[in-house]
Amino acid sequence: MSKIFYDDLVDLSKVEKKINKVARSEEEKHELWKTVDEIVHHRVMGCILSRLPREHHEDFLDKFRRRPHDEGLFEYLKEKIKDDIKFFIKEEALKLGYELLGELSVGLMREELDKKKE
Repeated sequence: MSKIFYDDLVDLSKVEKKINKVARSEEEKHELWKTVDEIVHHRVMGCILSRLPREHHEDFLDKFRRRPHDEGLFEYLKEKIKDDIKFFIKEEALKLGYELLGELSVGLMREELDKKKE
């Protein structure tokens, strides 16, 4: 997993504990993390783009593609958005974390029910 400029705003420690509990193998753990990373990335970028005026989307995405780890992107966003984008990213990540925990818990419950049926 590569460093992305918003990584420090996303706390997935509870999701990590749940993944460690539900994954049956290292391969499954890797696949779950890959999926979580993709979901987080899409949600955070959606959060950013929904607040960034459309005329700046292409410029921002170009800057992101060239230097996804560059925390200077926050300065660019602050200049263009005027709101505290870090707050919105943290809020979105928190909501997503709870959604992921719920999905992982549902998957674990289904697995337990399937075992009882056997």
